[in-house]
Amino acid sequence: MEIGIIGSGNIGSTLAGYFTQLGHQVAIANSRGPETLTDIATKTGAKATTAEQAASAKDLVIIAIPQKAMVKLPIDILSASKAIVVDAGNYYPSRDGEISEIANGATDSEWVAKIIGHPVIKAFNNIVAPSLASKAVPEGNANRIALSVAGDDAEQKHTVMKLIDEIGFDAIDGGSLSESWRQQPGEPAYCQNLDKETLKD
Repeated sequence: MEIGIIGSGNIGSTLAGYFTQLGHQVAIANSRGPETLTDIATKTGAKATTAEQAASAKDLVIIAIPQKAMVKLPIDILSASKAIVVDAGNYYPSRDGEISEIANGATDSEWVAKIIGHPVIKAFNNIVAPSLASKAVPEGNANRIALSVAGDDAEQKHTVMKLIDEIGFDAIDGGSLSESWRQQPGEPAYCQNLDKETLKD
């Protein structure tokens, strides 16, 4: 797959490493420019690019940035994209400021989809970065952590769930995007390193 990752923090860079190990073509970008990504590119095997180039990936684009930075994305490229777009971020009012639509009941990913003008899948947001980086294990391992994937397109969810399985975690269907509040900050499914059955509950 051709995968673009916007956001070079702990989540974005860890995913870049996993995906390149699986043989995918990965481009990673941040807000500071590709020249600042030399170390991450060397470590992960991903190509350091601009946000515009990462947003142009044909198969999958992962957005792993604070919600307050969403308005700075290459919206025109994302809105026209044919790729699966994954929102891996979380809304923290203390960091992002109050977003009235979310405060009034929208899930953070519904808001993201509206901002970028493209449907999104919610994934990779309900695991802390150290666990994502260190707790991947082969399928069938009793200690496997599960991640939930929410969205309105069943085929796209299946693709993301398959990737999660391949990098070393179980995946469950978290329902529609409107139900993705279940994996947002403050909920029992958020960052608890749960197994598959417990996460389903």
